[in-house]
Amino acid sequence: MTTYAAAILEAHTYLLDNHADVFVIGQGLWSPWYVGATMDGLDTKYGQDRIIDTPVSEQATTGAAVGAALMGGRPIVVHPRVDFAVLAMDQMVNQAAKWSGMFGDGHGVPALFRTIINRGGSQGAQHSQSLHSWFAHIPGLRVIMPATAADARDLLIAGVLSNDPVVYLDDRWCYEAEEELPPVTELDLASIKPAALRDGEDITIVANGFSTQLALQAAKLADEEGISASVIDLRVINPIDFTPVIDDVRRTGRLLAVDGGWASCGMAGEVLASVVEELQPKELMASPTRRTLPFASAPSGQSLEADYYPSAEMVLSDIRRVVS
Repeated sequence: MTTYAAAILEAHTYLLDNHADVFVIGQGLWSPWYVGATMDGLDTKYGQDRIIDTPVSEQATTGAAVGAALMGGRPIVVHPRVDFAVLAMDQMVNQAAKWSGMFGDGHGVPALFRTIINRGGSQGAQHSQSLHSWFAHIPGLRVIMPATAADARDLLIAGVLSNDPVVYLDDRWCYEAEEELPPVTELDLASIKPAALRDGEDITIVANGFSTQLALQAAKLADEEGISASVIDLRVINPIDFTPVIDDVRRTGRLLAVDGGWASCGMAGEVLASVVEELQPKELMASPTRRTLPFASAPSGQSLEADYYPSAEMVLSDIRRVVS
């Protein structure tokens, strides 16, 4: 069995072994405190000219990587907290995402921006965000949110080998999830669609990232109450092919979107809107609904965090409400 964190390490190792133009740049790359087990020993194995630990300047680090990508490199830029990738938004949103559109398809920016989600543990408002909906709003950026160990490995590899700029958001709350992994197959990121992780008859649950794990836990609990739930993992949230989602909701007649971001202009709202635009009212047996964070910054105290972050039990209560 391979954990989600070990799968990310395996992806880095595969890329560095098989693609000489790949290198990693960012803060804390030689420190398990920053990147956990996901990059353990890479600096020793591949040298500090390919695993480049930088000063604390997200803007300069990301700008250097974008320049390297334009000159033929395939950088993996690591932001150990997605919160501080905000300091590099100009390079990601105004430069990398726009380059191909301004200068033609022959001028891609094959850079992957790895932004790590950290939450809980009383870390507070400035260290507990996800911000994936920000990136998914931007044309020209591909955005990956792996929920499983297999996707953590295979979609990281696909993202680095894409000729488009990619934002890859891995979540520390997923790091211990594990599964058996087959040998690596290089995938075309543009072909990746939402994946049905569980079949059910009564309701379709759509989620992304860690929220997919919550959805699977809640669906298992719902089984004990005689409710059969499908779970669809979006996997890539920009762009999204909603066809598998729409087809499943047409079959079950009910939809619940679960997202680890806020409701306002968020991913869960995008899921609901995309389904409702395609289905006729008579095809829905209940109003679609969503489970998101409360519309407030993350609290610092653990007792408040227990109410702030969605749980499997909260998702189960939503399932009951929609089905009833």
